[in-house]
Amino acid sequence: QVQLVESGGGLVQAGGSLRLSCAASGRTFSRYAMGWFRQAPGKEREFVAAISRSAGSTYNADSVKGRFTISRDNTKNTVYLQMNSLKPEDTAVYYCAASKWGVVVTTEAGYNDWGQGTQVTVSS
Repeated sequence: QVQLVESGGGLVQAGGSLRLSCAASGRTFSRYAMGWFRQAPGKEREFVAAISRSAGSTYNADSVKGRFTISRDNTKNTVYLQMNSLKPEDTAVYYCAASKWGVVVTTEAGYNDWGQGTQVTVSS
């Protein structure tokens, strides 16, 4: 089990950028694949991006392809989500999650541990 803490959210204008960070506790971070999900008001939580434990594989949802990049630094027990060209529809609470399977997973059921979320608001 890992404990996850997200940071980096905030208010940004459309077209702007933010970088989210998710710090994990424990010495087993490198065994976990990591993912980012988001939940907008009144909507279900949805997959955003995922990265395998070695960072050899990544996958983005179609809605963020070409704009968002997921990365990780296993020496710092941290996963990142670089978000560029932000749109008002990207407004949501963003959650990071850890998957014991180690490979890219795009469904919530594949994740074992979740952070508390960080708010991202994009103004038009």
